Amino acid sequence: MELNSQKVRALAPENDPLKIGMGWSVEDLEKPQILVESTFGDSHPGSAHLDKLVEEAVRGIKDEGGKGARYFVTDICDGIAQGHDGINFSLASRDMIANMIEIHGNSTGFDAAVYIASCDKSVPGCLMGLGRLGLPSIFITGGVMDAGPDLLTLEQIGAYSAMFQRGEISKERFEFYKQHACPSCGACSFMGTASTMQIMAEALGLMLPGSALMPATCEDLRVMAYEAGRQAVRLSRMGLGAKDIVTMESFENAIMVHAAISGSTNSLLHIPAIAHEFGFKIDGDTFDRMHRNAHYLLDIRPAGRWPAQFFYYAGGVPAVMEEIKGRLHLDVMTVTGKTLGENFEELKKNGFYEKCESYLAPWKLKRTDIIRKFDSPIGDNGTVAILKGNLAPNGAVVKHSAVPKEMFEALLYARPFDCEEDAIAAVLKHEIRPGDAVIIRYEGPKGSGMPEMFYTTEAISSDPELAKSIALITDGRFSGASKGPAIGHVSPEAAEGGPIALLEEGDLIEFSIPKRAIDIVGVKGERKTSDEVEAILEERRRAWMPKKAKYEKGVLAIFSEHAVSPMEGGFMA
Repeated sequence: MELNSQKVRALAPENDPLKIGMGWSVEDLEKPQILVESTFGDSHPGSAHLDKLVEEAVRGIKDEGGKGARYFVTDICDGIAQGHDGINFSLASRDMIANMIEIHGNSTGFDAAVYIASCDKSVPGCLMGLGRLGLPSIFITGGVMDAGPDLLTLEQIGAYSAMFQRGEISKERFEFYKQHACPSCGACSFMGTASTMQIMAEALGLMLPGSALMPATCEDLRVMAYEAGRQAVRLSRMGLGAKDIVTMESFENAIMVHAAISGSTNSLLHIPAIAHEFGFKIDGDTFDRMHRNAHYLLDIRPAGRWPAQFFYYAGGVPAVMEEIKGRLHLDVMTVTGKTLGENFEELKKNGFYEKCESYLAPWKLKRTDIIRKFDSPIGDNGTVAILKGNLAPNGAVVKHSAVPKEMFEALLYARPFDCEEDAIAAVLKHEIRPGDAVIIRYEGPKGSGMPEMFYTTEAISSDPELAKSIALITDGRFSGASKGPAIGHVSPEAAEGGPIALLEEGDLIEFSIPKRAIDIVGVKGERKTSDEVEAILEERRRAWMPKKAKYEKGVLAIFSEHAVSPMEGGFMA
């Protein structure tokens, strides 16, 4: 089989001298040429250490007889982007990462690729680009940071910030929390979007077994990066492309794992977007169907007790998949060149689980303290649900594993806000009362780029009274760290004239997670029939005027113009 790189060399005589000009030897030109694409940069802890993994991957490529080429497309951090308009660029950055990977791969002549990323938009962005290119590919994730003193983790900072603003903790105590929440590099140590998407990459069969969400400070991670480099060369020689590995069954496996770990709701944006690049259609309804009766097993924050570094100690993705393997497609191919089922058997033979448990022993914990057995789950009806009704005809998502049982069904009074800043101010000033539904609209993909409503959810969930008596409903999205009665991705969004744009103060909203329903059932605090509500909404629809586009040029103008519905993945079509 002729390598792609050699075909390109034959077509472009400038190829050889240009590569020699940057230090390649004549012998290097004839080797399998491997793209090593990472999001390394001094942007945040999830990416600042990736250069070390890049070098390990390049070393592995060399030792296997290939030549690695380092390319970089630095990502941004949702945490650093919080609290200002920077967060509006977050979702768009995912698509831009994918675009740059497409450009890097298609304008050159590589035979395979290694992708290295850690975080919320970088992992799905790389997976989207990986799918577009279709090269023989392998993924390495940058792992997870250590927890701080008393197992302090970053997702707690939002709650402490709200407590400080309400005068419930001192400035000194708040500063201590801020200065000790991120003691090392790696993704934030909870089951947020970054951790979830690292796990999704392995669940799709694109990572070496057991390599997702390792502690970033663990030497095992560097070993895995080295081995990934070697495997990329082998894949190039086998001609085993990404689309030979990832099938619809692979995505179904990933969604079952998502249910078992109580994964971030942002996965309902990312998995459909990745699937689209592989030629498959997945939407919110797919998640809802597969989550029903799925067993939720993982006791990791924010819904559980432990920091995410304990995930690897308990056996990582393989341990989760072993518990739910009766519901998985075990015959899917993986980057090892073996099936998922064959990988399971090999891990049992090579002492993987014993090694992991040696890291857990000092904490005096058992694997089942972190990853429950299938027949003794934390929950047995998945962790997310899609609600539909006249408020969200195309759907809205709720992570019910993080919702107080008291709020599984509710009748609430609408308190609409046209931006998050006004909503959080009302919460912190105690203008929101039990029985209210805080509505944040014009924050969808076409409205403002679909930022997350992290600070508002934290302000609500950190207030014991509000956390069990109100809901936040938005066409925006949530941080993977969010918990409490939060319903997002409301579709159609307000900027498209969806029903959420028509809500007025005092409208009655009723939702039921068990019934998967969310409806406007009254106006001015008075119940109406469904026909009466529809007539009122139609009258409001005729009077509604679209808002002027928030962004008229640049990346967000492009993104807002081309983004599809959140229920379809929010990607640029």
